[in-house]
Amino acid sequence: MTVTHDPIRQQAPSGPLVEEDHAGHRFRVHRSTMTSPEVHALELERVFARSWLYVGHESEIPDKGDYVRRPVGGRQIFMVRGRSGQVNVFHNSCTHRGAMVCRTDRGTAKVFSCFYHAWSFNTDGDLVGVPDRQAYGDGLDFSALGLRSVPRVESYRGFVFLSYDPTIVGLVEYLADAKEYIDLVVDATGTPEIISGTNEYAINANWKLLAENSIDGYHAVSTHDTYFKYLVALGTDLAGGVQGTAKSLGNGHAVLEYAAPWGRPVAKWEPLFGEASREEIGRLRAELVERHGEQRASRMADTNRNLLIYPNLVINDIMAVTVRTFVPVSADRMEVTAWELAPSEELPQLRQRRLDSFLTFLGPGGFATPDDIEALESCQQGFHSGGVEWNDISRGMAREPQANDEEQMRAFWRRWNEQMMGETR
Repeated sequence: MTVTHDPIRQQAPSGPLVEEDHAGHRFRVHRSTMTSPEVHALELERVFARSWLYVGHESEIPDKGDYVRRPVGGRQIFMVRGRSGQVNVFHNSCTHRGAMVCRTDRGTAKVFSCFYHAWSFNTDGDLVGVPDRQAYGDGLDFSALGLRSVPRVESYRGFVFLSYDPTIVGLVEYLADAKEYIDLVVDATGTPEIISGTNEYAINANWKLLAENSIDGYHAVSTHDTYFKYLVALGTDLAGGVQGTAKSLGNGHAVLEYAAPWGRPVAKWEPLFGEASREEIGRLRAELVERHGEQRASRMADTNRNLLIYPNLVINDIMAVTVRTFVPVSADRMEVTAWELAPSEELPQLRQRRLDSFLTFLGPGGFATPDDIEALESCQQGFHSGGVEWNDISRGMAREPQANDEEQMRAFWRRWNEQMMGETR
């Protein structure tokens, strides 16, 4: 891989961009991976075009004709519930002259009409209308001019993914051991749904910094000190700190799992939720025990999970269940979208507490997200300062990984390096 740079960017090494020394307990990543436009361009080709990427949740399009539009892997697509109820995912481009045919972020439609020349398509992508059709004579083949589906679309437990690589392994195989953690989220919520509305914001930093940050337990106490003080002031017991494990789940996926130091609407009451909710949360916990047994129910209710689905999907099952994606715009800028996942029949007071937790901690103006944005943008600025070539990601290599170690980040980087070097599909 040849990478060139101007003087303000990190100069690429002559050897690998990722170096791992098991015997010496050292793992490091060259900082040009965060600043190089050439690396960014190659990522679009070798990472985002050859992975399974999260599109959305089936609950976002419950009825025929429902659709959502969003960029996935740097490309405009839309997902729509077809006439027979199947989930269709199309490239958002008219087959006539290329304009986007789906022009709003969500809604319900029977037909998508291109505003440029008014070619129209149904929810299965079929071309159904062309103005002045007679001008084409008998040569216009409607069946060949339908919307183009993305090469692969599969769903796991309601989470819909696409891949631009027609030869990629199936989604279940790709998810590897991450399936267990998706199952925990879904089984704990019963019938989950994405709550309408999103958090959308941009960060002036490389997208891989947020992949690291989202599963990084090491920074929590120092970076989010204000939030922890806020919880203590409200009566939350944080004496035990963050205790847990970090795991590689295969194919670049990783998880940080730890005992929940705060309440969880799924079934762990704390004073912050108020006395009025104690009985209801107790009932929810009893139902979890009845359905899944004491051990699994306790894991659902009493532990947090920060799950990374490689390359850019994060499911934070913490004081609320947040589904978050981040799309690189350039080497030093990303766009982030976050949704809240909740039980479809949740009581209003618990839904309110869940949304409050979602916004208070993870919202763009909450306690945590501004801290993280400041930290990531500070890293990006520091990279351009020069002088230091490598990031060190070695913490925990000399012991069994703990919640505040970096094994989960190393799992991400190993997969990234394999793809960038062309060693795996």
